[in-house]
Amino acid sequence: MRIAASKGIRGPDGRLVLAALVYLSLALAPLHSVPALAEQAAPAAVPAAAAAAPAPTPAAAPAPTAPFTVSNDKINSGDTAWMLTSMALVLLMTIPGLALFYGGMVRKKNVLSTLMQSFAITCLVTMLWWIVGYSWAFTPGSTPYLGGFSRLFMNGALSLADPKTTTVSHLAPTIPEVVYSMFQLTFAIITPALICGSFAERMKFSAMLWFMGVWSLVVYAPIAHWVWEPTGWLALRGQLDFAGGTVVHINAGIAGLATALMLGKRVGFPREPMAPHNVALTVIGASLLWVGWFGFNAGSEVAADGRAGMAMAVTQIATAAAALAWMFTEWMIKGKPSVLGIASGAVAGLVAITPASGFVLPNASVVIGVAAGVLCFFAATSLKKVLGYDDSLDAFGVHCIGGIVGALLTGALVNKAYSGMDGTVMNQLVGVTATLVYGFSVSIIILKVIDLTIGLRVTPDEEREGLDIVLHGEHVE
Repeated sequence: MRIAASKGIRGPDGRLVLAALVYLSLALAPLHSVPALAEQAAPAAVPAAAAAAPAPTPAAAPAPTAPFTVSNDKINSGDTAWMLTSMALVLLMTIPGLALFYGGMVRKKNVLSTLMQSFAITCLVTMLWWIVGYSWAFTPGSTPYLGGFSRLFMNGALSLADPKTTTVSHLAPTIPEVVYSMFQLTFAIITPALICGSFAERMKFSAMLWFMGVWSLVVYAPIAHWVWEPTGWLALRGQLDFAGGTVVHINAGIAGLATALMLGKRVGFPREPMAPHNVALTVIGASLLWVGWFGFNAGSEVAADGRAGMAMAVTQIATAAAALAWMFTEWMIKGKPSVLGIASGAVAGLVAITPASGFVLPNASVVIGVAAGVLCFFAATSLKKVLGYDDSLDAFGVHCIGGIVGALLTGALVNKAYSGMDGTVMNQLVGVTATLVYGFSVSIIILKVIDLTIGLRVTPDEEREGLDIVLHGEHVE
């Protein structure tokens, strides 16, 4: 994601409104706790006779630690319907949402190649998820770092022996396991697709396919296992990541930085103008991302209940706050609020609220949104300029930085009375650091091996001509 250069006088209106927005978010920060919830949840007084002779309570059965089979009457149709809908919403985020969002920001000669990347990744990761990705990410393994092979080729994910039973995941016991696996597939799809924003307009299509295929298995699947599988080492430490701030956004963003550094700058960058060819497509893509993100965050509750509703609410509020914060920051600094800026700010807010969406209430979501909007703006403009890397569409500046902001603020603002969870900034920092180190180092290794074998980058002449013609033999009229 990239801010188009703009000229003009400083905007006093933007400066005043930004100041008011930041003040409001700071004022609301202490209000994120809701002790009243504890009082509302307190049971009604028990009659004295009943209290005198309580019935013995049977010991609770231990929670399942692996997928298991239940009778069909244990499947909740409401939860299942919501998860089928969420799966479709998250798939919408990649095709066409992310494809259009990125496609509008590149130059006209590269728009088809950019759309092709999202579409091809959707197909490739689907096949790898079916083969082994799901099993490695979401089943117990012999170590806390990687799952096992019990769901190889998704074997056993659907009970066929008895029509009266259904197989469920231990992570989602009220819906069929096949539905849960397909929902998680959409996360596995969009994560590598996000990386494409960092190397847009210069990577070979064959190299992209090899990198994304290997990366999805040796980086995404293990990190998803660390955080979301109960036996994963970060899960055992109490890492809070409701819907993918660490697993998806920090993971993709740091891999994006690795690819940008390995491939080097685009020919002519930053001397030549490289303005987006169609901001309207980008706004349409951002809008589809916003809509699909409700499946992303609210769907991660894996149930149609009040917590899913709250996740949806804080997602909407944080996104709006971040979009406004980015817009007013840009207005104050550059003199004009750009369309590309407000769209990028919305995505930054969506990224930052993702890890917190099941753990915080609306007041805290405003703080997260404002922080993400302001910090991601500077990461996508000033930080990139100072460090000199060519992150074409700001995959690192928005997704990695936004993910870090959201992950750390989740630890600071988690509401125990509402979520029942404890968190600290230091504990969140462990997960953030582990993801940054592992994701960056393994991405560099994969890229280096590909570069030494088939090569990573098209030639300068091919880059000047455009990837649409060079790689796909097609072009946009």
